[in-house]
Amino acid sequence: MKFEIITIFPGFFAGIFEHGIVRRAQAEGLVGIGVHDLRAFTHDRHRTVDDRPFGGGEGMVLKPEPLAEALKSLGIEAKKGEKQVLRSAQNDEAESGTRVILLSAQGRPFTQAVARDLAKVERVVLICGRYEGVDERINEIYCDMELSIGDYVLSGGELAAAVVVDTVMRLVPGVLGNEASGEFESFGIADAEISSDEEGVPRSQHGAGGLLDYPHYTRPAEFGGLRAPEVLMNGDHQQIRRWRREQQLRKTLKNRPDLLEGATLSDEDQRLLEAIATEDGE
Repeated sequence: MKFEIITIFPGFFAGIFEHGIVRRAQAEGLVGIGVHDLRAFTHDRHRTVDDRPFGGGEGMVLKPEPLAEALKSLGIEAKKGEKQVLRSAQNDEAESGTRVILLSAQGRPFTQAVARDLAKVERVVLICGRYEGVDERINEIYCDMELSIGDYVLSGGELAAAVVVDTVMRLVPGVLGNEASGEFESFGIADAEISSDEEGVPRSQHGAGGLLDYPHYTRPAEFGGLRAPEVLMNGDHQQIRRWRREQQLRKTLKNRPDLLEGATLSDEDQRLLEAIATEDGE
């Protein structure tokens, strides 16, 4: 899989992709990351990439010409026909080819589900916005979607690009040492979609099904006056699975109750939620 990043600050990424899983994925040839300096596609002695907004107002806007040339250098052509604004990440085109993404505070939320769809793509091109934003014609003519990593405003899209690369590349087959690690985590897929115990190995984990992950513990068994839950050390996989599911529901209800609306919940989950709510007096 290949990531291409267009930015006015290529030096930002000098060290950020040289550590941990991202570094190993590149070294093993599973993931490639190209960083392209937008100023290299200007033609004036000041290497100008921005200008004042039409209509007046604060700030500056990234000009369309350098961005168009940068995209053309990557083999990205203007779209033909009517633009499909915010095309669904579930579109069949997401399974191959190239996706051009504008990183913007106005974009759709970047979620684990979007990351899973992007992990099926051969190449992702990320445009890092700056200043007041990017000339909208670039979005209309070249981009498949706008993405935002959260309901806040960054100084530029570079941090967002790093987040997208890290999130997506760890879902590429072979990147993680244990493939199941990408399944048993917050916002992960439901149990029915997990195939990690195809060989009959007892599984004590629990798929997130769109919920937050359960708490994790390791040695020593006692730390700071607190002891790790006994259920995790008794070897009973059925009890462990039930405990972990209950903890997922508790943590999600406490920190992200909004996720419960779209989560994959069984009848047992509903009973557990009712018991937790009653216990908490809600």
